[in-house]
Amino acid sequence: MLKLESLDFLDGCRLLITGGTGSLGKQLTRTLLEQSNIDAIIIYSRDEFKQFEMQNMFPGEDDRARLRFFLGDVRDEQRLTMAMERVDYVIHAAALKQVPAAEFNPFEFVKTNILGAGNVINAALHNNVKNVIALSTDKASNPINLYGATKLCSDKLFIAGNHYSGLKQTSFSVVRYGNVVGSRGSVIPFFLEKRKEGVLPITDPRMTRFWITLEEAVAFVLNALREMRGGEMWVPKIHSMKITDLADVISPECEKPVIGIRPGEKLHEIMITPDESIQTFAFDTHYIVTPSHRFTSTIPAPEYFLEQGGEPCDDRFYYSSDNNHLWLSRDEIASMICALDLPAAREWAAELRN
Repeated sequence: MLKLESLDFLDGCRLLITGGTGSLGKQLTRTLLEQSNIDAIIIYSRDEFKQFEMQNMFPGEDDRARLRFFLGDVRDEQRLTMAMERVDYVIHAAALKQVPAAEFNPFEFVKTNILGAGNVINAALHNNVKNVIALSTDKASNPINLYGATKLCSDKLFIAGNHYSGLKQTSFSVVRYGNVVGSRGSVIPFFLEKRKEGVLPITDPRMTRFWITLEEAVAFVLNALREMRGGEMWVPKIHSMKITDLADVISPECEKPVIGIRPGEKLHEIMITPDESIQTFAFDTHYIVTPSHRFTSTIPAPEYFLEQGGEPCDDRFYYSSDNNHLWLSRDEIASMICALDLPAAREWAAELRN
């Protein structure tokens, strides 16, 4: 279980979250309001209704005093630059994410996920932001679909952003993790609804995935934001799950036809490739992949990670959802579903208790 460490570094600071009305942005906001002395949290997103809904989630007077809502798109560099005035930290969570939609609307994904990343970098440099963390995905590692390719390009842009900081001292790093349990569009809400029809379609019984809870994702992102030096890619040590185990836990009696892997989908996800192993250091709770190029002294050398307790990974190492040594048991999967704040999950949990 990834634990949230001290948030003292945020005392009196201002933090901006792009795509802040998403699942992670909401949980980040809740955690920061409850557990930090942050001065302001700026939610930057393009959907006014989602911002309205999020405002109503935090009705307390103190919460409202520390929350700011800024309508804008990451495609708009001028608007981003304005929103980042006097901002100390940025968490970049905005992205287009649906794999099939990317294949039908490729340049829309390029404009948001790649050109938008460039705009975030430029706006942060312009405003002398201290640290910027960009959120990535396991689909960016050895990508086979356009969404993953755009996120890989985004990752490379943020790492390279450190070479442009100069005297500004703005640092950029990337956090890469797997599927967030219960997030919109994920398989758990899908299965919880489909079980009512008596059928849970399985793409492939061999399929595995990395899973991380929303609370763990928030803890890992904030810990990385505090500890980052610039240029690192942070990868958490998290659990894998078999898709068949998930289906059996949700509904053992349902029919489970095998429908085949969908276009652009992998049998197993990978977060660190064999080619990245020589740049990777293992820590107790995570891995750090160091940049392949160091064009500036602001990016720490490998010796720094050794001094911090990192263990160099073997050159044959790779981190995949099928070779993971951490696996969720069926009891752990059930507990994880029961903890979700979803109507379908609460209904399922109530049936389980009865």
